Amino acid sequence: MAARSVRRATAATATGVLALATAACLNPGAPAGGSGGPKDSAVVGIAYEPETLSPLLGYGKDGNSKIFDGLLAFDADMKLEPALASKLPQVSADGLTYTYTLRHGVTFSDGVPFTAKDVVFTYRTILDPKTNNASRTELDALASVRAVGDDTVVFTLKYPYAPFAERTVQAIAPEHVAARQDVNTGTFTTRPIGTGPYVLTGWSKGEKLTFKANPAYWDGAPAVKRFTMAVVKDDDVRATRLRAGDLDGAVLPPNLAAGFAHDPAKKTYRATTYDYRTVTLPTHHRVTGDTAVRRALDLAVDRQTMVDKILEGAGKPAHGPVPTGSPWFAEGTERRHDLAGARKILDEAGWKPGPDGVRVKDGARAAFPLWYLSGDKLRQDHALAYASDAKKAGIDVTTQAGTWEVIEPRMRTDAVLAGGGSPGDPDFDQYPLLKSSLAGDGFNNMAWYDNKTVDRALEDGRRTNDPAERRAAYDTVQRELAKNPGYTFLTHIDHLYVVNDRWDGLNTQVEPHDHGLASGPWWNVENWKPKR
Repeated sequence: MAARSVRRATAATATGVLALATAACLNPGAPAGGSGGPKDSAVVGIAYEPETLSPLLGYGKDGNSKIFDGLLAFDADMKLEPALASKLPQVSADGLTYTYTLRHGVTFSDGVPFTAKDVVFTYRTILDPKTNNASRTELDALASVRAVGDDTVVFTLKYPYAPFAERTVQAIAPEHVAARQDVNTGTFTTRPIGTGPYVLTGWSKGEKLTFKANPAYWDGAPAVKRFTMAVVKDDDVRATRLRAGDLDGAVLPPNLAAGFAHDPAKKTYRATTYDYRTVTLPTHHRVTGDTAVRRALDLAVDRQTMVDKILEGAGKPAHGPVPTGSPWFAEGTERRHDLAGARKILDEAGWKPGPDGVRVKDGARAAFPLWYLSGDKLRQDHALAYASDAKKAGIDVTTQAGTWEVIEPRMRTDAVLAGGGSPGDPDFDQYPLLKSSLAGDGFNNMAWYDNKTVDRALEDGRRTNDPAERRAAYDTVQRELAKNPGYTFLTHIDHLYVVNDRWDGLNTQVEPHDHGLASGPWWNVENWKPKR
């Protein structure tokens, strides 16, 4: 077994399996899913599905795509290890050149050999402005990429970018397939071919994705031969089906996971994360665009009570995008719960209580809508708690549920109970969250935050390899957010999974917000072994 598999199989990080819906429900006539399914198959569940399965459009950019591999991969401890590359890159003294030697004998699932030209094609296509890849700014430092023969790739950077190697977990697409069709609309976006441990066999939008093991996988054929990701958005439905015995497992909010604590046939696993819940405070709204209102809300919310009551202790207060346990966290930026202080800020800014208790300034009521995603109980509970805390300060927050199709067009002016968070380098999360030039770019900078000091610090942080300079830059970002919070950060959430005890070898990484296809407890499903 390759070193990558050995490390995964022996990693001790806690995890679980996420599953939803029976195979029979998903595919009438198929063998029963859940605990009644074949020992070499697994049904796992996801609350959301991707818009595309093409690496050229953003899928697999953070690794663990199952269909594809990157040059490098993260192990259970989030350390980089070789994948399609045969070893870690050679980096020049000035930090501007990264040279990768590729693994020999790797083929795509259609049997065509993988070579350096596929790597060059992937990165050049992502950087092409005609490609609809919302994550292009993550490769801003890349000046050029070229192949040296079939087994060597050389990346040249515009400036030293400390976390560049972590960007090369990016999934690699086959040039011989993807280059022959429209990059944005071609069939490759829904019927991809890769080098990964699994081959996609079907995708029913809104229902399920099905996979079979790749028998020619370079790191060894998986023991789990059939793998299904079922798409069920509602938390309560997942809990109900798990309890009915239809599911192998489920990701659940803490209050629903607690209902399985005494079930001897199941285990509950907790994965630590960078996943936060936050309220966007759009600058284009008369109320949320007022710095005094933002600062007051930062003090009015009772984060610890949210952790205790909503998360039942499975998480911790969030004072920004960086968790307090991270080495990048800026000490002294913790937000205290101070309702009297919140009221004082509003009083001094001219927001005076009206007859109904809601504050008013220049004829405007301190009121705004707060949207959350339908069926997401954690977001709903956070939204309701936020509205309750805001009301005590004299701010009227009206919570509303909706789909992303309903919410997204309103994000310029309406607040949203959003989620985010990415382990690893602070550039990965803070740049798209806060850079003013990205306001309105899909789900980047949803609050339309515009702070020139933050903009400069974000650029400084990504344009140097010097650890002290980088720390100073990200300290500046976090301290500016404390002065002018464009978001109200609420909690960092641990992910809970309840799973039937059917497999060995399960473990997990520190998880990001997006723990669907890109990450999650099935990150190493290719190493699971059925229990005898």
